[in-house]
Amino acid sequence: MFSCVKPYEDQNYSALKRACLRRKVLFEDPHFPATDDSLYYKGSPGPTVRWKRPKDICEDPRLFVDGISSHDLHQGQVGNCWFVAACSSLASRDSLWQKVIPDWKEQEWDPEKPDAYAGIFHFHFWRFGEWVDVVIDDRLPTVNNQLIYCHSNSRNEFWCALVEKAYAKLAGCYQALDGGNTADALVDFTGGVSEPIDLTEGDFANDETKRNQLFERVLKVHSRGGLISASIKAMTAADMEARLGCGLVKGHAYAITDVRKVRLGHGLLAFFKSEKLDMIRLRNPWGEREWNGPWSDTSEEWQKVSKSEREKMGVTVQDDGEFWMTFEDVCRYFTDIIKCRLINTSYLSIHKTWEEARLRGAWTRHEDPRQNRSGGCINHKDTFFQNPQYVFDVKKPEDEVLICIQQRPKRSTRREGKGENLAIGFDIYKVEENRQYRMHRLQHKAASSIYINSRSVFLRTEQPEGRYVIIPTTFEPGHTGEFLLRVFTDVPSNCRELRLDEPPRTCWSSLCGYPQQVTQVHVLGAAGLKDSPTGADSYVIIKCEGDKVRSAVQRGTSTPEYDVKGVFYRKKPGQPITVQIWNHRVLKDEFLGQVHLKADPDDLQALHTLHLRDRSRRQPSDLPGTVAVRVLSSASLMAV
Repeated sequence: MFSCVKPYEDQNYSALKRACLRRKVLFEDPHFPATDDSLYYKGSPGPTVRWKRPKDICEDPRLFVDGISSHDLHQGQVGNCWFVAACSSLASRDSLWQKVIPDWKEQEWDPEKPDAYAGIFHFHFWRFGEWVDVVIDDRLPTVNNQLIYCHSNSRNEFWCALVEKAYAKLAGCYQALDGGNTADALVDFTGGVSEPIDLTEGDFANDETKRNQLFERVLKVHSRGGLISASIKAMTAADMEARLGCGLVKGHAYAITDVRKVRLGHGLLAFFKSEKLDMIRLRNPWGEREWNGPWSDTSEEWQKVSKSEREKMGVTVQDDGEFWMTFEDVCRYFTDIIKCRLINTSYLSIHKTWEEARLRGAWTRHEDPRQNRSGGCINHKDTFFQNPQYVFDVKKPEDEVLICIQQRPKRSTRREGKGENLAIGFDIYKVEENRQYRMHRLQHKAASSIYINSRSVFLRTEQPEGRYVIIPTTFEPGHTGEFLLRVFTDVPSNCRELRLDEPPRTCWSSLCGYPQQVTQVHVLGAAGLKDSPTGADSYVIIKCEGDKVRSAVQRGTSTPEYDVKGVFYRKKPGQPITVQIWNHRVLKDEFLGQVHLKADPDDLQALHTLHLRDRSRRQPSDLPGTVAVRVLSSASLMAV
């Protein structure tokens, strides 16, 4: 995963550190200087900020004091509870924080070797499809000798302040972290995929079945090393950070630090009754102010849980910002959950492995409609198909597909101002099984994402076997920007960009001919097929000029629904297209009948129900059954 970490802004940590040690100076980062430009992209500072090195703030600075913990963190003056919540989640996973904080033992202060300290640190973040190594110096912003941003419980522990500084450098300045997005930070820490869930819209508080399914998914993400956070939407500015009667805070991101089914009862009775409660442990980044409802630290509900179970759960009665809630109460009081899945693509793992396709693309403007790639969403029908298009295959009878589109992160700096995200989203269409060229006409929409001006948009969907086209777009036409498309399936999906509008002309075209016509054949289904006691196990084959498309087998029915499409670029339009139906057998498949389609562009009737015939060339006879076919032909190769 870290075999190719790219130095950010071409700063090589090892070389810079060696140079500082050789010259016996402490590192000063020219790319993120100790000035107001590193603090703010707009406005002027309030109190006088002094940049200080840890050795000037306390006597015995350390990266970690008594290890790393989600209890280490406290939010500072900038509104970055979202980042602190993500750090809290990160701190609960050794395998993850050790990736973000590489060589942590080598980076730790060594009181016995003060000459080995060069005032330089480096951290790894996942940015736009690759891991980057961000180098910083150790000068931190303070007021009255106190850190003004993220800081630790222990005055001499600095890991979270230094990680935050590296993240602020990526974002452009500290102010750029104000009011950010936990989902983005979770992705940047892990390279995973964030899935936001709207608890209110899904009505999870009242729908027990949906709530139980969601808990199982949250438990699975947690047990497989993923990171999760929860929040309560603030509808107005006055709502931000407002404390509710139940102790929770609005507009505030909480880290979910544990997910478990808690056994109720004492002793043997607990095992025999096996009554379990779905529970979630959360942490407030402020490190104080907790939930005061059922199952809060001092509530009587804990009497229902044995002492050993309580110890296993680490239940404390301190106001340390960490508390337990039932999942039902989480769904009732919180409005949003963000699950960050760690995508496991290892074949050696016992858990679910995913096949990932990762493609970079861009929305670009061009006067020629055939080269323009910024067509806007489906509301703009004239330009929609001018967007980038990507084709992928679902190769199982049904598969779960995860799709994420991420626009290149925007930096906020004094020179460039605030970086604004575009409103983006995508649509997915089920297309012909043999499509090789770009779509120019609407087909069945299989799924679509929301459109939102966030850095990334995610969709999880179940789709049947077949070929699909993803069209990622900006909401408005003419907007430009880069994006990263990630598609996860159970088996390789052969995802790739469709670049050509029609078959290319080559030097062989004059000899071998060039297509005169395009025809789309959609076989809907059949009826009255030659029956067996259990019904036919039939499939359909569409043949045209040596190209063929085959459907999946429809088992045990004489009225199958194939819903299979093929698109054919025809050099000899006079030759008919053949549609054959076969019965799948163990030793040899049985021919059930065929039809020939002229597929003339002048034929105004699109839907045809035709009688099956045998394969006799002279005088074909009727066979049992009919087939329903929809045909579209055009002399314009960009009509389909």
